[in-house]
Amino acid sequence: MLSDLPILSLIIFSPLLGLLVLLFLPKNRSNWLKTTAIITTLIPLLLSFWLYADYDGVKGGKAYEETATWVNASLNKEVVGEVTSYAFQFQYHLGIDGLSLPLLLLTTIVGVMAALASVNIKKRWKSFYSCFLLLEVGMLGVFLARDVFLFFVFFELTLIPMFFLIGIWGYMNREKAANKFLIYNGIGSAIMLIAFVLLVSTAGFRVEQVPDKQQTNLSYSGSYQVIQDNLTSADSYVNMSPSSLQAGDENPFYLSKNMRWTIFLLLLIAFGIKLPIFPFHTWMLKVHAEAPPSVVMIHSGVLLKMGAYGLLRFGVFMFPSEAKDWAVVLAILGVVNILYGAVLALVQKEFKLVLAYSSISHMGIVLLGIASFNEIGLQGAMIQLVSHGLISALLFLIVGSLYERTGSTMLGDLGGLARSLPFISGILLTAGMASLGLPGLSGFIGEFLSLLGLFDSMRVITAIAVLGVILTAVYVLRSVLGITFGPMQERFGALRDARLIEAVPMIALLAFILLIGIYPAVMTEPMKHGFDTLLQQINEKVGR
Repeated sequence: MLSDLPILSLIIFSPLLGLLVLLFLPKNRSNWLKTTAIITTLIPLLLSFWLYADYDGVKGGKAYEETATWVNASLNKEVVGEVTSYAFQFQYHLGIDGLSLPLLLLTTIVGVMAALASVNIKKRWKSFYSCFLLLEVGMLGVFLARDVFLFFVFFELTLIPMFFLIGIWGYMNREKAANKFLIYNGIGSAIMLIAFVLLVSTAGFRVEQVPDKQQTNLSYSGSYQVIQDNLTSADSYVNMSPSSLQAGDENPFYLSKNMRWTIFLLLLIAFGIKLPIFPFHTWMLKVHAEAPPSVVMIHSGVLLKMGAYGLLRFGVFMFPSEAKDWAVVLAILGVVNILYGAVLALVQKEFKLVLAYSSISHMGIVLLGIASFNEIGLQGAMIQLVSHGLISALLFLIVGSLYERTGSTMLGDLGGLARSLPFISGILLTAGMASLGLPGLSGFIGEFLSLLGLFDSMRVITAIAVLGVILTAVYVLRSVLGITFGPMQERFGALRDARLIEAVPMIALLAFILLIGIYPAVMTEPMKHGFDTLLQQINEKVGR
């Protein structure tokens, strides 16, 4: 039944319905605008839950694929064998699998919670929620696109609304943070576009025979599946060097080893900026410090995950051999992220910067899981992505609530808040325990599986990474206990605890964190077969 509906398109573009309604609402009716936006974000959430429940990990997501020719640009005819027509062909191609499904659900969950947290926005509500819903369309499209050009369009679609959300509704240095965000991510997008152009012009070729018309059509396709098949198949022209062909034959599609390495490194840098991988992290610190908390919930909870997803989808899955050869480098980069983020989080005096450096450290765990190149580690990396998305969204939701009441996020200004804010403080303590990896919460599952997967092949690096996990406990307890216990300023004695509009997203996010921590199969089952093809290709390489 579900496969008969364009469920993926409905998920992506349903926020546009709310955007359309917002355009006709008076700009001074804040309650109408906020209610419309919140209700709109519930639509993709319910649809993604429906898809998650209906998804069969064994069969995969083929039943939900949606394909239509989008761009078909004819090229000048050239003489290459019996080919009679040439074209660039990009498709509106959507798909789902065990890699993208958990991140799709994460996006819709965090989207609803961030919309609820946005009720504290004080100005230009119509513009804010219009940008917010447009941003959600871009994020959902990134995880469902199966054409590199379509992926790039959705990826770029997230930059524009995010730039305005930071630059207009952020704090004192919001414009500098927005400009830095745009510059770094713009450079990353440019590098990604170069890599995609190289992929389309070589591995993107597709030959179609038309027996009735006795002609052969050659197109350069942006299809993810076409490019991946050409890259990984030994019989593909992409992998046939000119020396292996008969004398006089030409092979314009051959991708040399140096060119493969070039594309892989371009993808690593492009998505490494988004992740971020040290030293491409400074822009992210500015965003975490200056953007409004509801926007940082989206940024830390979802946008950073787009970098890891892109690295897996395009870097690792398309170039498994090159990625495997760089496993040690990826692991070292992960350890650097872990230790660098943990050490600097330990000395921060502002809670937002503690969480910013914590994100850098936790993304290092993801790199370790990827570097393991086994099913345990890769599943750990995916769980860590979803887990950190939920935990960071919850923590920044709490940051917004604390800032609204106290006017500060400096650790020195806060203390003893458990007396006046027992509910918020209890949620903060639990979120902190999840962040440091307490068993029974989602943070433990992701970290444990990532480290366990890496331990078999890189024990020394794994042991060093464990030091970062220990430091995580130190800086989390230092900041969280400093806020909730100790002496309290007199002016904080009459603070009001969480309102219903705040308590609902806090409880919901915490429930998902507990669910994954107690019953991780809710995530591992859908992605059980998501890495089969990748691991098979890696095993074949090792066998040779």
